[in-house]
Amino acid sequence: MSVEATTERVLRLLALLQRRPTWTAADLAAQLRVTDRCVRRDVQRLRTLGYPVRAVSGVGGGYQLGAGTRLPPLLLDDEEAIATAVSLRLASGGTVAGAGEAALRALAKLDQVMPSRLRAEVRAVHGSTETLIGPVVEIDAELLVMLARACRDAVRVRFGYPGRDGERERTVEPVRMVTTGRRWYLMAWDVDRADWRTFRLDRMRTAVATTWRFRPRAHPDPVAFVQRSVTGSPYRYVARVRVRAHPDQVRASVPPQVGRVEDDRDGWCVLLVGGDDLDWLAAHIARLRYEVRVVEPAELRDAAAGLARRLAAMAEPAEPGPVSPGRAGRGR
Repeated sequence: MSVEATTERVLRLLALLQRRPTWTAADLAAQLRVTDRCVRRDVQRLRTLGYPVRAVSGVGGGYQLGAGTRLPPLLLDDEEAIATAVSLRLASGGTVAGAGEAALRALAKLDQVMPSRLRAEVRAVHGSTETLIGPVVEIDAELLVMLARACRDAVRVRFGYPGRDGERERTVEPVRMVTTGRRWYLMAWDVDRADWRTFRLDRMRTAVATTWRFRPRAHPDPVAFVQRSVTGSPYRYVARVRVRAHPDQVRASVPPQVGRVEDDRDGWCVLLVGGDDLDWLAAHIARLRYEVRVVEPAELRDAAAGLARRLAAMAEPAEPGPVSPGRAGRGR
């Protein structure tokens, strides 16, 4: 067999090992259409090149690709290559500091080695897509990695965090990070306050992981907990209104980082949304185009009445303005 054929087979073996955690020698031999002995030789070739292919003994054992000292090449099929390229394009405008530049470098490498037919498809997707992204807050990538490790390893984290009485040091037991697309949040057990808290990553100062390990405790659902926090506590006013619509209809119009929708009865649901300005809240809720009843605060009803008067005045026809002297007498 030629060297080219052997090389191609070894690359196919590497791609198979990347596709799922464990392969038996028989399964690999069937996929590659070779003998078990040939599979063992090809596995040894990969090990010689520096790829840590481990042999797993016992029932369900076989070969698996382990983590090594360097990143092996990723072998992608057509659909995976297109999906990766599109995802890198979106990541180039993300919220993690430095990630956009890294995504562009990775995209350039991928574009360089992709076949022309796939490159054309990716560029067609890029050419027909626009991304509408509002103001975002960038997060330092090192902070993100440190917190992710602390969540994984159950290690306490210490950082400075601003409060009503100034910045104070907080010690927490982190559980999960949640992103709304614009901001990153950490859900953690606040050791000093003995309660669950939500912290914005962009407000953390000098965050460090300690050597204190903790035993994970039962905790609320991180996504629901952070949603309740970001839709209520940061704002001066929290509106609670009943909406005559199915909860899924309202959720389709209100992003989870803006409002929380709860089931009610008789064709109604409850929407909770926060804001610092009652006029803005009234206008925001009015955009739902459903029948709405304000539960609280009572001041929101006054703001809604004022908005209704202004809208009614806007709907009236404008009074004719004075005719400018330069236009008088024209057309005679």
